[in-house]
Amino acid sequence: MIYWFTGQRGVGKTVLGTKLRDFLQTEKRNWRKDVFLIDFPHHSQLAQAQIISTFLSENNCDVVVAMTDASKQNRDEFKSLINDNIIEIYVHSNRKKSKDLPKIDGYEQPTENFFDLDTTSDNSTQSFTKLIHHLKEINKL
Repeated sequence: MIYWFTGQRGVGKTVLGTKLRDFLQTEKRNWRKDVFLIDFPHHSQLAQAQIISTFLSENNCDVVVAMTDASKQNRDEFKSLINDNIIEIYVHSNRKKSKDLPKIDGYEQPTENFFDLDTTSDNSTQSFTKLIHHLKEINKL
């Protein structure tokens, strides 16, 4: 399974991705299964993230990706190639920290087949709990 966190800078992608990786590594169902976190700081590394995550997923590993990838079209094309083995998690926030960071020009938020995670009023534990509940509801955990 590939868990793909997307969103602007400073919204919590890396924190939530790390929590998910740690959670997956301790899950009983994942005993003897590797879980990897790919955290590229720039959207120009999208192709590398896609290649690495595909390889790892095809080799029975869970992959958590956290990156600001601007192009919705690129993400949608990748999701169509991976089919049911990927979930896109759109993380966004109106907190001061995220507003003060430079935005990625041309970032396009997802419009279909994604989980919307607004971290504005929740701390990372609350946001992570919402994510886990959602993943369990859709049988992706």
